[in-house]
Amino acid sequence: MKIFNTVTRKKEEFVPLVAGKVGIYVCGPTVYNYFHIGNARPFIVFDTLRRYLEYRGFEVNYVQNFTDIDDKMIRRANEEGITVKELADRFIAEYFVDTKGLGIREATAHPKATECMPEIIGIVGRLIANGYAYEIEGDVYFDTTKFKTYGKLSGYNLEDLESGSRVDVDGRKRSPADFALWKSQKPDEPAWESPWGMGRPGWHIECSAMSMKYIGETVDIHCGGQDLVFPHHENEIAQSEAATGKQFARYWMHNGFINVDNEKMSKSAGNFFMVRDVVKKFDYEVIRFFMLSSQYRSPINFADTLLEQAKNGLERMYTCLSNLEFLKANPHIGEKAGVGIATKMAAFREKFIDAMDDDLNTADAVSVIFECVREINQNVTADTQANLADVEASIAMIIELGGVLGIAQKEGNCELEAEVEKLIAERTQARAEKNWALSDKIRDQLKGMGIVLEDTPQGIRWRKM
Repeated sequence: MKIFNTVTRKKEEFVPLVAGKVGIYVCGPTVYNYFHIGNARPFIVFDTLRRYLEYRGFEVNYVQNFTDIDDKMIRRANEEGITVKELADRFIAEYFVDTKGLGIREATAHPKATECMPEIIGIVGRLIANGYAYEIEGDVYFDTTKFKTYGKLSGYNLEDLESGSRVDVDGRKRSPADFALWKSQKPDEPAWESPWGMGRPGWHIECSAMSMKYIGETVDIHCGGQDLVFPHHENEIAQSEAATGKQFARYWMHNGFINVDNEKMSKSAGNFFMVRDVVKKFDYEVIRFFMLSSQYRSPINFADTLLEQAKNGLERMYTCLSNLEFLKANPHIGEKAGVGIATKMAAFREKFIDAMDDDLNTADAVSVIFECVREINQNVTADTQANLADVEASIAMIIELGGVLGIAQKEGNCELEAEVEKLIAERTQARAEKNWALSDKIRDQLKGMGIVLEDTPQGIRWRKM
């Protein structure tokens, strides 16, 4: 497998630090609100990376953090008259509601910043001892001028980082690019004891501490959105490598931005959407499928028309599966000679793997699944010589490849199926009794439910529009 490594700006053969095992760290949400569609993209993309590596036989230690203490959280908690912990607990629970809907599996570990204070304080102490950090009035800063390769991820030079442009302004700092490792307590803020007085960690140091605690001092793959390259990931590299003397991450993967109706997503533009709001119109699985229909490093445009296309594409897969299940129940299928579809299915698997091995190219992988569906629709039908082995091989391949992407795994809605089958039975009885008015009424009722009836040699079957 080849991965585009942000730090080298080229695709590299993926070789884990320990054969057969992969440690992945993904920057998670700051839990002060529901997460938006921009957050959803890395969560979905890197969940798919994990799924694929496991599919290829790797043992994956997948760590995604929760930032449960920061300025925004303190501000909102104060506005609501609750503690920061109460706010965090609420939105961590809401995070899991949305991620479950999106088919995102829980991480091996979901550490919280507030639960890793000993590790955070320990790293800050090491940085001071190593000469890479300094303390001023209870605040501790990282000295970027001491880390000679600062900027290697983002490409920025220290000389170009002027005060007030890309860095925080604080006249006490030795250099404008220096960043906070520990912040002294302000009135009405949560705080923890440290050698520098009561305070709380800076944003960047949290991820270094959590990744080291749950994976080790060197991570195989560090992931996040493109917006985190600078300053967050740049600072993670500097503080981690200055503390340990070891390479912090072997591969860096960053997903591209999301535009909304071809405009940059922002609160000021009014095109800033929470996933919780989008699912009022589109199913969670449609959102996941939409996100995976583009290569992860490419920018994507988020629009209702494109989500409708994703919905239609997903329905094609489910319709194919539904047709196969119906065919599987055909009592005459055992009498047929077969069309030898299994060999073609194996070829689709190899083509899918080739796409995913090319820097997790889910767009091409999705195309392979559609090719597979087209092949099935043409050759595994009631009108061909397809037998039970052909049908089962076809079902298994769609489920297998879809499972890697986290799509096309839903079973039928049993409650809906029971209702539809009941109405079909009533309509069949009405037709037998030549009660055409009732028959037409039931057909219209089914149509209103989005159900289309089809007459086949095996009887009436139904499908969603």
